[in-house]
Amino acid sequence: MKKLTIGSIQKRKGDTPLVMITAYDALFARLFAQSADILLVGDSLNMSFGGNPDTLSATMDQMIYHTNAVCKGAPGTFVITDMPFGSYTDETTALANAIRVYRETPADAVKIEGGADKAGLVRHLTANGIAVCGHIGLLPQAFRAEGGYKVKGKTEEDALRLIEDARAIETAGAFILVIEGVKADVATRVAQNVSIPVIGIGAGNGVDGQVLVFSDMLGFYEPFVPKFVKQYLNGAGAVKEAVAQYADDVKSRAFPDDNYVY
Repeated sequence: MKKLTIGSIQKRKGDTPLVMITAYDALFARLFAQSADILLVGDSLNMSFGGNPDTLSATMDQMIYHTNAVCKGAPGTFVITDMPFGSYTDETTALANAIRVYRETPADAVKIEGGADKAGLVRHLTANGIAVCGHIGLLPQAFRAEGGYKVKGKTEEDALRLIEDARAIETAGAFILVIEGVKADVATRVAQNVSIPVIGIGAGNGVDGQVLVFSDMLGFYEPFVPKFVKQYLNGAGAVKEAVAQYADDVKSRAFPDDNYVY
């Protein structure tokens, strides 16, 4: 599959939905590359890989390390890197960290969370040659400030605010937008009010594409399954079964047999 560009991604607006999935290493990136349009090196790796309760302690060094691994595994796929919590608190800090991503990895773009309040940052980054993916709605990096993970778009006031956020991020120069944890009808309205593709996660089917955390989608992450996640594989069960069979074979000396020795 030919690698998408920002231009070809934007042409998918209102057309065939874009397929985005998270990836954190070369192994899985290589497996996903044949089907995914875009790979997102999400700070969710702090939870599924790092075992942490949230994304907040992810660092720039971690994001750069994992981005390089993903790019090596899927060199022909468009890659977006999450800017972790605290890495874009002001224009100077945001640009310095985004430049690190560009200098130290082959990533194609960065993603930052926030609506109209982050439009100035987006404008500053794009003015300095950084491609930006926006992220509005439920913001995982703001969950403490908001008292938890809360679905957005439940009132008309909230819906209008989300539309305003999307327009502000688009006007600031973002080429694509993720909308998370938003009532489906409201997410559809948001997508209809901007000219850039809107990628949903827990935001219904009326947007321009979908993204899921791969460990959720493949059933590897057992502690919690969000309502919006469809599990396409019982990954945890399959791995446990395979490892248990391996352990049994080792203990019974069934492995290695003559087929697996020199």
